[in-house]
Order: sequence, then C-alpha cells, then structure tokens
Amino acid sequence: MNCHVTSPAQPVRLSVPLPASKSISNRVLILNALGGSKYSVRNLADCDDTAVLQQALTSAACNFDIKAAGTAMRFLTAYLSITEGNWTITGTERMKNRPIRILADALNALGAHIEYMEKEGYPPLRISGRPLRGGEIALAGNVSSQYLSALLMIAPLMETGLTLRPQGTLISKPYIDLTLQLMEQFGVKADRQEQSICIPPQKYTPVPFTVESDWSAASYWYEIAALSKGSEIELTGLFKHSLQGDAAVARLFTRLGVETTFTDTGTLLHHTGNTCQTFEYDFINEPDLAQTLAATCAALNIPFRLTGLQSLKIKETDRMEALKTELRKLGFPLSDSNGDTLQWNGEHCPPEACPLIATYEDHRMAMSFAPFALSRPESIAIADPEVVTKSYPAYWEALRSAGFTLTTA
Repeated sequence: MNCHVTSPAQPVRLSVPLPASKSISNRVLILNALGGSKYSVRNLADCDDTAVLQQALTSAACNFDIKAAGTAMRFLTAYLSITEGNWTITGTERMKNRPIRILADALNALGAHIEYMEKEGYPPLRISGRPLRGGEIALAGNVSSQYLSALLMIAPLMETGLTLRPQGTLISKPYIDLTLQLMEQFGVKADRQEQSICIPPQKYTPVPFTVESDWSAASYWYEIAALSKGSEIELTGLFKHSLQGDAAVARLFTRLGVETTFTDTGTLLHHTGNTCQTFEYDFINEPDLAQTLAATCAALNIPFRLTGLQSLKIKETDRMEALKTELRKLGFPLSDSNGDTLQWNGEHCPPEACPLIATYEDHRMAMSFAPFALSRPESIAIADPEVVTKSYPAYWEALRSAGFTLTTA
C-alpha cells in the first residue's frame, strides 16, 4: 500500500499532541525492571519499539522476537545477560543484519554467556543469564551509543560495578547523558571522568515516572512549519530544559525559518521565512534528525553539507544510501564522502514524473519525506506508510488534522 500526500490549501495552524519519547520510555522500562519497581510508567510511548520491549520485560516466555526494534535488541541483550535464565532473542531480517558483536563481546568479557545462533556477530542470540562480575572495559564510542547505554544501565548490578572507557569519537553523546541522568533519578550515581564512566555496585530505587513528549517526533512539525508560509503550530508536552538531545531541533530550525517560543504546556512554532543560504551541521550528537534536515533543506532549495552521519549506516536501513536514492527521485543528486558526510551542492537532476518514496522499513524515511508535499504542486507518494507505527502511530492522522489530504492506493 502507498500513501499519497497532498499539501493543505491554507497555512498549517493547529495544536498537536505529540507521542511520548521512545528513548526515555525504553530506558525507564529497563530501569524499572532492574529495580523491581511496582510503579507503572506514566505516558509511556505508544509505539512498536516500546510495545515489544514492555512485552518482553513482562512476559514469562524465554524466547523473544523484538521485530525491528533496535533499541530493544541492544537493551534486552544486556538485561537478559544479567537475568537468571536461558533466553533467545531475534528480530526481522533487517535486524539479523544489524551488528551486535561489539556489545556481545563486551558482555562476554564481563562474565556473560552469549552465543550467535546464525551469523557470527549478528542476532539472533542465545543468552544464558547469570550474575556478571563486572570490571573495566573499553568500547568503541563511534558505532552506536545504545551499546554504551545498555552496559551502563546494568552496571550497578554487576558484582564489582563497571568502569567503561569509550574509545575514539563518541557519537550520540546526548543519549549517554540521557541514560546517566535517568539512572540518577532512579538512585544510581556515576563518576564521570573525561575518558571514563565509573559505576560502583548500587541498587536502583523505584520512583514514579512520567515520560515527556518526543523531540524527535517534533522535528517533522518543524519541517512542516518551515515549508508552510504563515504556519503556526503548537506542540504540547515538550520541555525547554529537556533530557533529550534532539531538542536541538529548535535551535537548528531557526536557520530554516522557524522561531520557537516555549510556553507552560509546550512550544509554539512560527514560520518566519528567514533562512540561511547554505546549511552545514555535524550530526554526531543528533543523528536521528539528519533525514528531517536533509529533506527540509532540499525542499527549501538550500544547499547543505551534513557530517557526523556514520551511525546512519546501521540504523533501520542504511539511511545515507536511502537519502541519496530518494532525494534523487525528487531532483536532488546528493554525494557522500568519508562514510559520514552527505551534501547537496544546489544542482538539480530531472525528477521522476510520479516519484514513489521507498521507506525501507524505516519510520523516519516516511515521516521526513511526507512534508515534501508542501513544496510540490502535486502529491508525493510514500510506500509502506504503516512503518510510522515504530515510533509515531498517530502521524498520518495528525497530518489529516493539519489539512493534508491522504489517499491510499
């Protein structure tokens, strides 16, 4: 099934209730389980990734299929390795091709027993859960911050605690900060030095917790605000001083013609039209925003150079290749370099007559390309629109509320 998205006739003006943060929800579920909490997490994210993680943590089963949920795969691998029992964990075909060796090797070095059931270095995994002795370990910091977060969350339950030494450039640093700040809210303190994070043995303290709205989901409304002249959009449930690194989207979009005003209930976005001539940014800390910014810049005809994208290759799809392929369909030939850089120099190629945007089982491809309808006289077609359930199930209904016309075929 494809979804054809047509632009509203009027400027976009509405109030949007955003989904809860998936990043916070999934971490708090793990912390709740590690602390034996009887509190329910309030405003838990209503999305596929969080649902499969919650189901696994509350199930009596020993075999888990987490489908396409990368966060669940990384976090559960660590959680199950320290939880008594014999477990297996698998996922979609794409998940079976997303590497996990770095995390599995680190856990095995700390006393875990993890085996690969099919291809070496990749899920599915067989895990014999047991107490972990802990100790000191060095881990590549330039692949996925979720590996580090997974280790940090189980660290206080290791017999000797854990000293973690990230090696090389640390990507997605705000997600590490988020993990440590949430752990502190649950009673666990870390000694963070410039080159290491030390967590001695401790116990988690159960606390009531309410999840804030998702800044990553907000990014698509910033894109809509940038592309809709005269737009005014209220996004509820966002905090100015957020734990989420993707709150940087408010700052980034000032360069693309969107002003943010914080209120007691969230944010107000105003279209200003004051845009930069070219856009350059290092996404090392906010890689999940890259697709949104690439699509927005192209739709505004603003040449761009995006760096710090090395982790995009191991996401739901190879997002660098996906962006190159799909933006070319719309007339924007991108180039890449160094395995971490995408750029568009302002040149155009002939667009396809009736482009169909492939989504590659990637929710962010669908959500970042749908607003492109605002820059086109005709609709834009999005393949497999149901992929948005991974993080934002109400996305299409929200677009309808904003005046977009959606038809399926």
